[in-house]
Amino acid sequence: MNTDKPLSKEIDANVPTAARMYDYYLGGKDNYAADRAACDELDKVVPSTRRLAVNNRRFLQRVVRTLAAEYGIRQFLDHGSGLPTQDNVHQVAQHHDPTAHVVYVDNDPMVLVHGRALLEQDERTCVIHADMRETDAIFAHPDTERLIDFSQPVAVLFNSVFHCIPDSDTDGPQAVVRRVSERLAPGSFLVMCQLVSEDPEVRDFVTNFMDQVTQGHWGRVRQEKDVAELFEGLKILEPGLVEVSTWRPDNEVVPRQLTHEWIEFGGVGRIPLT
Repeated sequence: MNTDKPLSKEIDANVPTAARMYDYYLGGKDNYAADRAACDELDKVVPSTRRLAVNNRRFLQRVVRTLAAEYGIRQFLDHGSGLPTQDNVHQVAQHHDPTAHVVYVDNDPMVLVHGRALLEQDERTCVIHADMRETDAIFAHPDTERLIDFSQPVAVLFNSVFHCIPDSDTDGPQAVVRRVSERLAPGSFLVMCQLVSEDPEVRDFVTNFMDQVTQGHWGRVRQEKDVAELFEGLKILEPGLVEVSTWRPDNEVVPRQLTHEWIEFGGVGRIPLT
């Protein structure tokens, strides 16, 4: 794997990151003026982004709860996990089984600092500083090997992250999914969603804007068909691939994504048992 930007352990408050912008949209405090300014500019073209971020987080929580409660999954590998917030993956999973194991992966040094501070008392959960495209290094990491048994089903999460990496035959979303899938036991799950728009002007603006403000740490806003291609060969759980606020909602009055200049689109696929 050859990523364009080397991993940095330094936190640059002047360059926005997707993780800190997401934190700001969720009402968090682990962000800087540059992140907030970037969000304000983004909102001028895609004003539904804050609601989109909140709905995406709720989708993640529902997915983890469903996989833990209904499918007995006790191992989670979360790529591009972002900054800790309320009801993180390990908290949702361990609510159903305190022995559940979670490995978080992120390349943002601020995520590493805050994540380890939050999890230092939890020996069943860890944070790895790595690029999500570094499949070999992630799977061979001592903490991954300590916490995840890949001979058993595991849930691998790519929640709202693939728009952060560009297309590539070796390191693009499809290549990453293929490498990960080859290492998973039958009955494992892949959770995947990303920002999409069917409006080419929105796709181009957001892609160019985010690439500029993050100084190259961005891929592109894609279309629904691009996300669907990631699920080839997987058995897709009901209700299929959807705008994520409609994925198994808790009730009929939960918030929905009401504006559609762009959406989070995806779902949950399972490695066939046979």
